[in-house]
Amino acid sequence: MLRIIYMGTPQFAVPALEALIKGAAPGEVLPEGYEIVTVITRPDKPAGRGRGVVYSPVKQVALAHEIPVWQPGSFKKQANSDALAEYKADLYIVAAFGQILPQKVLDQPRYGTLNIHASLLPKYRGPDPIAEAIIQGDHESGVSIMLLDAGVDTGPVLSRYATPISADETTGSLTAKLAELGAQALLETVPRWIERKITPEPQEEERATHTHMLTKEDGLIDWSRPAAVLARKVRAYQPWPGAYTHWRGKLLKIINARPLSVELTEAVAPGTVGIREEAGHKVIVVATGSGLLLVKQLQLEGKKALGVDEFLRGYAHIAGEVLT
Repeated sequence: MLRIIYMGTPQFAVPALEALIKGAAPGEVLPEGYEIVTVITRPDKPAGRGRGVVYSPVKQVALAHEIPVWQPGSFKKQANSDALAEYKADLYIVAAFGQILPQKVLDQPRYGTLNIHASLLPKYRGPDPIAEAIIQGDHESGVSIMLLDAGVDTGPVLSRYATPISADETTGSLTAKLAELGAQALLETVPRWIERKITPEPQEEERATHTHMLTKEDGLIDWSRPAAVLARKVRAYQPWPGAYTHWRGKLLKIINARPLSVELTEAVAPGTVGIREEAGHKVIVVATGSGLLLVKQLQLEGKKALGVDEFLRGYAHIAGEVLT
C-alpha cells in the first residue's frame, strides 16, 4: 500500500485532493493501491468582521472525507519535520501549500515530493504564475508536475499539460481551469512515476522567468500605460488585488474592461474620462498612454459593482474628469 501525504491550502489544491480520494485516472492503477494517511494544511486563521476561524478549503474537503488533518506550521522546526518523518509516507504531494519545504523534508519519502505548479515551467516560477501569464498576454498556460528541490520551483519536471488562455480570461477563471487540469495531470503522472516510467527533465535555467507575490499596490492603475496593457491587468488582478484608480478622493475599481485601438484626435491627459455611444448604449472610455480603455463594469468605494448604464445614472458627472 502506497502511503501518501497531501499538502495544500486554497481552492486551487482541492480538485487534485478530491481526485486522489476518488481514485486513479481511467486505465491507470497505482501499484498496490494507495491511501492518504494525512492531509497537511496551514494553521486556521480568523477571517471576516467577526474574526471567526475559517477552515482552509483543503481542510474542509479532508474532514468531509474523514481524512486526518495536521496543521503543524513551519517544517523548518525540527520537531515538525521529525513528526512528519514518523508517518513513514512513500510520497508527498504538494499543491499551493504556502511554504518552502526544507530539503530534509523533501528527502523523507522514497518517491520524493511532487508539486503541482500552475505554469509551464521553467516559465513563471514563483508565487503568482497565473496572473503573470495574463499580464504578459500569453495565449497558453498550463500546469507542471515537478519533483521539488530546495529551490523555488527549480526542480526537474515530470510532465506538462497545456491549455489555451481565452481573450476574456481572468485570474479567477484561469485558476479554476488549471486546478482541474492539475488534478488530471497528477492522476496520470503519479502511476508512471511510481513505476519508474518517467525520467525527470531538468529545467533550462536560461529560459526561467520569475513572478513576485502580488500586493494591493500592484492593482493601482497607471493611466500612462497603453490600453492593451491595462486591460490585461484588469483581467489579471480579478478577483485580487483588483485593478483600481481614484476619483474625487474615493477608490474606484475597474472590474471589466477592454482596449480600444483608436488614435485620439486631440491631446488628452491619461486618465481623462469620456462617454460614448456604442450599440445604443452609453459607454465609459478612459484615455491612456496609447488608445482608450472601454470600461464595462466598475465599483465605487463603499458601493456595489455596477454595469456602466447603471453607474452613469448616478454618476454621469464623471465625464470629463481625470482619474488619478
